[in-house]
Amino acid sequence: MNNEYSRRSFLKQAMLASAAAATPGILMAGQRGPRRIGPNDKVNLACIGIGNRGAEITAEFAKTGLANFVAFCDVDMGAPHTQKILKQFPDVPRFQDFRQMFDKMGSQIDAVTVGVPDFSHFPITMMAMSLGKHVYCEKPMARTFNEVELMMKAAKKYPKVVTQMGNQGHSEANYFQFKTWVDAGIIKDVTRIDAHMNSPRRWHGWDPKISSFPAAESVPSTLDWDVWQMATQGHTYNKDFVNGQWRCWFDFGMGALGDWGAHILDTAHQFLDLGLPYEVAPLKLEGHNNFFYPMSTTLSFKFPERKNMPAVEVKWYDGLDNLPPIPAGYGVSGLDPNIPPPSNGAIKPAKLNPGKIIYGKDLTFKGGSHGSTLSIIPEEKAKEMAAKLPEVPKSPSNHFANFLKACKGEEQTRSPFAVAGPLSQVFCLGVLAQWTGEKLAFDRQKKVITNNKRANELLIGPPPRKGWEQYYKV
Repeated sequence: MNNEYSRRSFLKQAMLASAAAATPGILMAGQRGPRRIGPNDKVNLACIGIGNRGAEITAEFAKTGLANFVAFCDVDMGAPHTQKILKQFPDVPRFQDFRQMFDKMGSQIDAVTVGVPDFSHFPITMMAMSLGKHVYCEKPMARTFNEVELMMKAAKKYPKVVTQMGNQGHSEANYFQFKTWVDAGIIKDVTRIDAHMNSPRRWHGWDPKISSFPAAESVPSTLDWDVWQMATQGHTYNKDFVNGQWRCWFDFGMGALGDWGAHILDTAHQFLDLGLPYEVAPLKLEGHNNFFYPMSTTLSFKFPERKNMPAVEVKWYDGLDNLPPIPAGYGVSGLDPNIPPPSNGAIKPAKLNPGKIIYGKDLTFKGGSHGSTLSIIPEEKAKEMAAKLPEVPKSPSNHFANFLKACKGEEQTRSPFAVAGPLSQVFCLGVLAQWTGEKLAFDRQKKVITNNKRANELLIGPPPRKGWEQYYKV
């Protein structure tokens, strides 16, 4: 699809939306208010991205029994990684361009899943929300700080649209335990959190002495490369940009921090009310270059005092041998069964499981990733505290069912954009410290970087490609 189609389609949808808003009771493509879904009805769900992680999301929504799939969209429709879903649901209409999908089937869609690369979350989500479609968007919400900001503004503008970021552990045991322990005063006066992810990454083994992007290759016949790029400034096709490889590059993905931070730091960020940091500093950047992520990274995020809580320093460690200090009594670190395997193969045993160590005034906790619960360390202290620990409620729904039930008005989403947005922006700031290699001073009120002009410009990033500008208006 060319850029002129993008403008015409968006303007047409906007006009339809205005007409629908002025004509109560008429359901049509572009209506801003979501359809009321009856208690016995399924949610009409369109899945955008049905290969790799998108396929896993689609399968999880199928398991809930609450979704009726009405459309599938993928820029590489027909590629090997889409076949499982297409064979499972052979009669669902298929599209390669999300704009065409909304144009032709908007009236039949209640909600969408966005299981595509980080940089392409934004335009799809913004169009869906403007059309009154509920949105389940994979983590992190977007690639740039400003895109996340606009997504949060859109969520406020369309309050009847349900939003959920796809950090699925945020509906499991870790969420309910962390909230219960904070409410009960078990977790209190936290001053330091060490978060770590030391498993192999896709770019490990690449030469960091890179001076240009990889050479152009022939575009696969199944792939719409123009739509794949969306708003980004044109790159020529290379196999190391697609099918998960996009995560390696500053231009496309969010590295290990954006990939795993939302599974490791989500509950601490929410229930300790961290908000945005006032300083982000790279303490270690091994193999730093201007194209893809370092081989090892240590970042320091400093958060101020909040209400009656002390200031907190969060340190992020990634890289194979870049481990945080291990406190006495930490115990054994085995492979965590709560962590799902990555899309490029099984998780290999690491020297330390992905997770975090939380230091409070009186207690120290170790925790894993996703839905894994916290433990008090050392073991002797845990035994002493056992009788004082409050009962933790069980989750009434997993992350996928929670979203669909929220679309039906039966629950509230646990990771709406209002909660997930500031968390995603923390990662955006961390990535800028990785990219520039410099300490960043951040004004939390004005939401600007005050000591680095280039980094401040990267909060917004380069202007979108011609034909994609409209998604940046709320």
